[in-house]
Amino acid sequence: QVQLVESGGGLVQPGGSLRLSCAASRSIFSTYTMAWYRQAPGEQRELVALITYGGNRHYGNFVKGRFTISRDNANNTMYLQMNSLKPEDTAVYYCKASYRDTVLWGQGTQVTVSS
Repeated sequence: QVQLVESGGGLVQPGGSLRLSCAASRSIFSTYTMAWYRQAPGEQRELVALITYGGNRHYGNFVKGRFTISRDNANNTMYLQMNSLKPEDTAVYYCKASYRDTVLWGQGTQVTVSS
């Protein structure tokens, strides 16, 4: 069973930056579609960014050029670079991997944007 482990969350001031990482326990990035989701308290989980095995990227409308998703296949790691963070970006951020009928989730990492 492949495991996904997120890291990089924390407390940051508005306008600041964070880089989240998602490490897989074995090589899956060459075939899996990878994505970041987030869930704020009382809200539904929503897509932040997605990158296909072919390298195509898609972002949630709220990103507006502030975040960048990338991956390092050789190191089985995906990243989310988040800039110009806003208080409304506060949420638990989850890593997701999907391929055909297989869907994997990480345990999540908390991002808090506050002064």
